[in-house]
Amino acid sequence: MKDREPVIYTDRLELHHLSAKEIISLFEKPEDGWIFEGKSFTNPHRQLMDDSGPLGWRVPQVKADSTVNKWFVRWMVLKTSREIIGSTSFHGAPDENGMIEIGLGVDPQFHNQGFGFEALEGMWSWVCSQPGVTTLRYTVAASNTASVALVKKFDFAHIGQQMDEIDGPEQIYELSVEEFKRRTR
Repeated sequence: MKDREPVIYTDRLELHHLSAKEIISLFEKPEDGWIFEGKSFTNPHRQLMDDSGPLGWRVPQVKADSTVNKWFVRWMVLKTSREIIGSTSFHGAPDENGMIEIGLGVDPQFHNQGFGFEALEGMWSWVCSQPGVTTLRYTVAASNTASVALVKKFDFAHIGQQMDEIDGPEQIYELSVEEFKRRTR
């Protein structure tokens, strides 16, 4: 099995996949600099170091089954400056119905510049080519107006609500893989 998925390229970003060993080390020993050795980018904003973001959920999943790491954490690297400006990760492998959910975080100084949209489009374009994926899902608190506006740019359908044990009430948005492909041609 490959340790790392290929880089996803968008107009302004490179989405670099982290190996299972890297996400475990980043979560357990965030100051351990070996993760950045030999990389063509830097992490001046300390993405996933000061706030572990999704790592608290992803690390136990990877420790239980390293093959699920394929779906997990990617750093958002700005091509012009070669710095990490955020991260994105699916919540897991596609479920039994082919649904896959994503999350992302962008450093505050890079908000409102279209980087979240660009990262989501890159990730969803990649995952639409993976076997077994039929439905894209995005969940968000109704009060998170920036994320609600972001998912609406993709014209996802609001299909309901759920209670997240950590984040509280969330709105659920979905779009079929076929519809995403049709809209992004």
